[in-house]
Amino acid sequence: MNQETLRQVVHELSELLPGRFFGRIFQFSPLSLAIDFGVRDHGYLFISVEPADPRMYLIKRRTRDLEKASTPLASFAQSLRATFGGGSLTSISMDETDRVVRLSFDVATELGDSHQAILIVQLTGRAANLFILDEDGTIKHAWRNPQGEGQQPGQLYRAPPLQTRDAPPKHQPSFVDAVGGSISETVDNYYLGLAAEVEFEKLASSVLAVVRKEITRRRKLQANLAKDLASQGNPEDHKRLGDLLLANISTATRSGNTLQVTDYFADNTPLIELELDENTTLQDAAAESFSRYSKAKRGLEEINLRLSQVDEEIRKLGEKQAIIEAAITNRDIDTLRSFTAAAVSPKLAGKKQKASPALTGLRRYLSSDGYEVIVGRSARDNDRLTFGVARPNDLWLHAGDYPGSHVIVRNSSRAEIPQRTILEAAQLAAKFSQAGNDSKVNIHYTRRKFLSKPKGAAAGLVRMTNFKTITVVPGENLKRA
Repeated sequence: MNQETLRQVVHELSELLPGRFFGRIFQFSPLSLAIDFGVRDHGYLFISVEPADPRMYLIKRRTRDLEKASTPLASFAQSLRATFGGGSLTSISMDETDRVVRLSFDVATELGDSHQAILIVQLTGRAANLFILDEDGTIKHAWRNPQGEGQQPGQLYRAPPLQTRDAPPKHQPSFVDAVGGSISETVDNYYLGLAAEVEFEKLASSVLAVVRKEITRRRKLQANLAKDLASQGNPEDHKRLGDLLLANISTATRSGNTLQVTDYFADNTPLIELELDENTTLQDAAAESFSRYSKAKRGLEEINLRLSQVDEEIRKLGEKQAIIEAAITNRDIDTLRSFTAAAVSPKLAGKKQKASPALTGLRRYLSSDGYEVIVGRSARDNDRLTFGVARPNDLWLHAGDYPGSHVIVRNSSRAEIPQRTILEAAQLAAKFSQAGNDSKVNIHYTRRKFLSKPKGAAAGLVRMTNFKTITVVPGENLKRA
């Protein structure tokens, strides 16, 4: 931050902060933080002693956004809180010829006495630092590891020598001529713009690198598939050899591992010699040749199919790369963000969903209307099904006046479940009860939200506050899921 801009910021702060109290600290990074002085309409005092670009000004943020962006307080920030917490800011000033700001506080002791403490904001490039001084100017704490005389804890504070300082960053413009609004708002907007630019460049680089990596990977696969294709040879050569062996079964002559046959597929049908193990019959050798023919033919088909798929993938990735490059040219960050979301979704969608452990040990059916029907087995399963698996709008069924299985019809909405599904589920509830062999059984049914479990009751026991009854013939008439 250049000296004139800092002077404007200090002038603005000197009109707003004196008489205000040092409040909550939000630490964002090892060398940046914000302090709440209770001027919410104007924001929080932001201080950064990053050597590359030290700065100080007010920032307007929502408290919850600051909380989300902050990290636990490091030891120096804790020292700030312990030294200045609750203290009243009495004055703020800037050295006449230096980028050094002094904030003086009136701080109360535990005994009720007050004393002065000073916060030095030193924004001098690579020597940037934050110091806590006592009332006589002795350094108590330093944020960064200090160098040089007058910069060490226990010494009287003195601004750093010229050779340890850096000029303000060249990329930062002067805000001296800024018109309208506060200087802090102008500076904050500038740095927010820089941060957005950094985010854009980082995102653009990341998204483009991903698609280029995918293209490179597929081109390597394409080259390997082409090599595999070349190595397969001509499947027809294997078929021709098999046909030749079969055609010479009765006429071939053998001498050890040398086989002499007539080549009926060549002009003038010459005699040719083949290498064949003396213990292998011509029929077996022909069968082996036909097997190689089939294998090579399948291999060629599979490789050509995969090559076609890879070609299409490369084409689509090329289109994606063109869209990304256009988005970078047009500074379209929303399009770039859509590619980062799309990169995650297929992976999530591709993962196999594990069956819910809550459904293990339960019978599952599908009703004629497409509703999932779940039946408990033991009393413990019934308890888990009703009070662990079922949702408030699911339909619950149970045989009236007889022990039996709890039955749940899944219902993802408040819509009424079709009567046919209720009848089919009721038949299951009757079948898996002690009245399962009776001609007719009364079944109570209600939504899960009208059930409760009496305190200390045995597993499977429920209390109903509202229910209906249907009479059905027991039966297991649904397809198991």
